[in-house]
Amino acid sequence: MSDKITITALIEADAKKVWDYYTSPKHIVNWNFADPSWHCPSAENDMRIGGTYNARMEAKDGSFGFNFEAVYSEITIGKHFTYEFGGRSATVTFKDANSKTEVIVSFDAEEENPIEMQKSGWQSILNNFKNYTETT
Repeated sequence: MSDKITITALIEADAKKVWDYYTSPKHIVNWNFADPSWHCPSAENDMRIGGTYNARMEAKDGSFGFNFEAVYSEITIGKHFTYEFGGRSATVTFKDANSKTEVIVSFDAEEENPIEMQKSGWQSILNNFKNYTETT
């Protein structure tokens, strides 16, 4: 069993907006990258049990890219979801916090990269999400 990594962010927006911005492809493409030299040119999200999430992540200079693909295994609309990808899983939880929303992402670590590197990368993406959601 692999280690779980958990990251969080407190978003200054109501839970409905936060859920929408986190799960809607028209918003995902604006925040789903860890570094400003990267971008997310496309995203698809079939949010149902057995449905797929697919986001293209690539360097802006075209030197590298990959598709992040996952299949949903559990969904409670507006509250949380779990998806599986490459033999791993992640759960994203949205908690109401007095007109703010706490987003908690817990995911299985992979074995190729150090835990801190994985945590930092996923946290950077979540920080981009926070910034995008609070400023649009």
